[in-house]
Amino acid sequence: GYLGIPPFGFPEPLRSRILKGKKIEGTDLVSFEGRPGADLPPYNFDQARKTLEDKWAPDGADGSEKQDIIRDVDVMSHALYPGVFEEFMEFKKEFGALNHMDTRTFLKGIEIGKEVNISLEPGKTLVIKLISQSAPDKDGFVNLQFELNGTPRSVSVKDKSAGVEDGPAKPKALASVAGSIGAPMPGVVLETKVKKGDKVKAGDPLVSLSAMKMETMVSAPVSGVVDRVVVTAGDQVDGGDLLVDIVEE
Repeated sequence: GYLGIPPFGFPEPLRSRILKGKKIEGTDLVSFEGRPGADLPPYNFDQARKTLEDKWAPDGADGSEKQDIIRDVDVMSHALYPGVFEEFMEFKKEFGALNHMDTRTFLKGIEIGKEVNISLEPGKTLVIKLISQSAPDKDGFVNLQFELNGTPRSVSVKDKSAGVEDGPAKPKALASVAGSIGAPMPGVVLETKVKKGDKVKAGDPLVSLSAMKMETMVSAPVSGVVDRVVVTAGDQVDGGDLLVDIVEE
């Protein structure tokens, strides 16, 4: 009876033959009487909200108020399906909020030659048109050419339907360590400017990346000695992938 009791109870002798005298764990009952949830201890919604805010909105991320990040429906979702809610928040943390996108585009993607309008807020709308999609390369990545509000853009993404197995997971930069330098966005490494043992000063160039048809130079945020260079020219990197480790002096 964990999901409830049917009208007039469970039919006998079916119930007795299935349960065979088993009792509900922690009780002397062989079946719930009334609503199963009535026997649960009271749920502390205030404490649950605080726990979620401390984990997912410790400082009011992106300048938002905590109550705008953890809403009443989020507390309820976590109470009912904690595992699913954690997966959702991890996905949202990685990809951002996708509630601005219509369901068909989210599930199927944009067709080549078609465009979609995404309204972020009143007066702010993105017009995205997919121009072309390349075939997957040996690593399973495809290059997407698209227009964003009429401006040509490109991005390389992993096509999970290509059947290419993922290689070893790439190390990620540690946000709490100033000398752990990660890629600011997805792209391709054009050149590494340093090697292990080099002394660098804050602002010195470390790695040159090609992202969205533009060259981006990743500079040292701190002064110190290069402990390791993780990437080489030609490597494909995602945002946050570790590029260089610097030991501060």
